[in-house]
Amino acid sequence: MGKAKIGLRSAAVVSLAAMALAACGGGSSGGSSGKSGNTPAGQPVKGGTLTMLSLNQEFTDLDPQRAYTGEDIAFLNAYMTRSLTAFKVSRDPKEQGTLVPDMATDTGTPANGGKDWSFTLRDGMKWEDGSPVTCEDVKYGVSRTFATDVITGGPTYAIQYLDIPSAKDGSSVYKGPYTTKGNDTAAYDKAVVCEGNKITFHLAKPVGDFNYTVTLGMGAVPKAADTAEKYTKKIVSNGPYKIQAYTKGNQMVLVRNENWSKDSDSYRPAYPDKIVVKFGLDQSVIDQRMIRDSGADQQAFMRESLLSSDLATVFNDPRYESRRVTNFSPYVIYRVINVEKVPDLKQRQAIAVAMDRAQLRQILGGKFAGDIADGVIKPNLAQDYAPSGMWTGLLGKTIPDSGDPEYAKQLIKDSGKPMPTITYSYSQNPDADKGAASIKSSLEKAGMKVKLNPIEASAYYTTIFDKSRATELMANGWGPDWPNASTVIPPLFTLKGGWDVGLVNDKAYNEKVAAALSETDRAKQATMWQDLNKEAMQQAWVVPTLFENDQRLAGSKVKSASGQNGQLYIGGSAGNWPYNDMYVQK
Repeated sequence: MGKAKIGLRSAAVVSLAAMALAACGGGSSGGSSGKSGNTPAGQPVKGGTLTMLSLNQEFTDLDPQRAYTGEDIAFLNAYMTRSLTAFKVSRDPKEQGTLVPDMATDTGTPANGGKDWSFTLRDGMKWEDGSPVTCEDVKYGVSRTFATDVITGGPTYAIQYLDIPSAKDGSSVYKGPYTTKGNDTAAYDKAVVCEGNKITFHLAKPVGDFNYTVTLGMGAVPKAADTAEKYTKKIVSNGPYKIQAYTKGNQMVLVRNENWSKDSDSYRPAYPDKIVVKFGLDQSVIDQRMIRDSGADQQAFMRESLLSSDLATVFNDPRYESRRVTNFSPYVIYRVINVEKVPDLKQRQAIAVAMDRAQLRQILGGKFAGDIADGVIKPNLAQDYAPSGMWTGLLGKTIPDSGDPEYAKQLIKDSGKPMPTITYSYSQNPDADKGAASIKSSLEKAGMKVKLNPIEASAYYTTIFDKSRATELMANGWGPDWPNASTVIPPLFTLKGGWDVGLVNDKAYNEKVAAALSETDRAKQATMWQDLNKEAMQQAWVVPTLFENDQRLAGSKVKSASGQNGQLYIGGSAGNWPYNDMYVQK
């Protein structure tokens, strides 16, 4: 996958767009210098309460098989849900994609040319009820991915890679742990094998970076505690914290898990005593509380990005220097076109051509927001990125950043069919409302009829993944799970990939994707991803709009052990806060 943007990774995810759109818009001045407390900056301490402020009503998903938005994944992995391997927590971008062991004793052992991968689990790991975390718990967790009618919206690497045959309809012959009839459980038991504390995955083809794959969607779940689709509301923790209280629209409170042991977890320092997430706050209120930096808010940080109208205030004033963070995030922001609702190529291209991408960028902060995008592979993936040419001739002529409504009208005419009404779905926040109005205006200039469908942020992805509620045009954002476009192109444009919001299912394209996934020459593979990115843009399956930047603000007493002099940063595989080593300065 990549992570979906909360904005996945992922991401994207993301980063997320409130999951898919970068949040931006507010305005004020003031704020503390960031100098407070008696603990020297950069020397982490244990204790205190760390508070996250969010506009979302709740987390999109807590379930380790369903979580697929970047900020959510980073938060959960730091505090409650462990994986076999994890990404190193570091301020250095060169180290942020480095794998380290988590539940496993090392980063995995390949065999049989990369078709088999084994991981040995650490001793002493326990669930919050004190029961041991076993190999069978990991195996059971992975098995849930195959229950695609129940466990939805998450990464599907297990389905893609494990050596399990396909049924006549293309689905796996194994249907997950909840199906009793017509389910080939023997095929799964052959593909995932537990021998004591060692788990081995048998793959259909060699996958040289499979040990990255197990960071996502392959967490352990105790079978006795599994409540299927309801598990996301009450997960069982094997990390340093557990849920004390969780109420949609109000808050989540995490307290220390007394059955977690540092001896069995070298990855998580677990500095705070308590972590509180405040839900359902207006983003402008969050911005102003962070800007003022008073009282308990000195120990708080924002989950979403600053509103665009507050960016100049925060980034042009040296008073915020020690508390503000910015990052060229992993995410590409784009709009998905549903190919079942808009099957005609010329009409999809007309939507892309008509869109005023420059205005969308300006709404999100102009120069602060990022660069106008030309595809779903971002320049961060240096080896896999190449200009797609989407706006410089790929669609028949050069398209200005402000769009070309007259050319869009011509494309609609060339289609020879009436243009359907375009309903645009998006994750609602103040800047997203402005962006939706811009899209409506620019498409209407090309003669299209447009309806807007704002959706509450935490419900956004569950809504658009419901085929009955998906619309012609939908906001999205995506970032790679690790530095390979194998976590971008397959998830976004193949049904097996897990994040094919636009329902693309092109047989020839699927075959090219499969060939790229199997290519072991990394340079050749990179060229294949570049070509596939270009083809997807020519087909106008999505309209890329922004290679996103991310700007946030934290309270003056929130610090990072791996930051320079304790200063926070945004980084990691999901463009996220460094949750693992955030602490409260006293």
